[in-house]
Amino acid sequence: MWIDSHCHLDAAEYDGACKVIAEEARAAEVSWIVIPAVERANFKTVADLAAQLPGCVYALGIHPLYVPHAVEEDLSVLRECVVHALTDKKFIAIGEIGLDFFVPSLCEPAIRAKQEYFYAEQLKIARDFDLPVILHVRRSQDMILKYLRRISVASGIAHAFNGSVQQAEIFGRLGFALGFGGAMTFTRALQIRRLASSLPDELIVLETDSPDISPSWLHPVRNTPAQLPQIAAVLAELRGQSLAHLARQTTDNVARVLPRLGSLLMQ
Repeated sequence: MWIDSHCHLDAAEYDGACKVIAEEARAAEVSWIVIPAVERANFKTVADLAAQLPGCVYALGIHPLYVPHAVEEDLSVLRECVVHALTDKKFIAIGEIGLDFFVPSLCEPAIRAKQEYFYAEQLKIARDFDLPVILHVRRSQDMILKYLRRISVASGIAHAFNGSVQQAEIFGRLGFALGFGGAMTFTRALQIRRLASSLPDELIVLETDSPDISPSWLHPVRNTPAQLPQIAAVLAELRGQSLAHLARQTTDNVARVLPRLGSLLMQ
């Protein structure tokens, strides 16, 4: 069994073919797909998708790329939606939230400050409801960690991780796993491949970030969760491990850091 711990199944790139994409993933033995929200406008969309499609679960949050256009009320709506979603077994986390210091327009002082504010406020929502978080961490590892030390949350995933070994260890001590996907399939991605090959077993989970971060054999075509087993095969080769071991370990890791999904795995 494989788990795609990060997939934007509602993305416009799929042109309404969500059901087909999910069915293809299940045929490829991807048993579970985590669908994070990115803005207030798609909170209901991801919840509805998870309700309609077997093996799909969802998270609610405001992505840093959407923060420039977000308003204060969106945070209140998020909190209200979380209150209602707690009774939904397919609701598993706050996400996708975080910081992006790669896109130049997001690094302008006012927007950067707004990013940090929305990130901190969403961490507080996760803390208040004892929920894990799914983090967007792009050139922002140290600041992400700074806020996690201030606002303690239960656990989570640092998605598309590309930091240092030292930063990875700190995330691990804070109860996080690290997401690896299509980027590590490129031989030129030396840092990610070093991390993927050397980090402890308990820190690693698999993801596609579909439709983005397509693996080397698919790039530049859109990514899909059905690619996860082949991505896993690359990781298994890098780590010198069997696919069976990697499937068990990454599944256990997801269950640990996303316990509401872990409960579903035991049913």
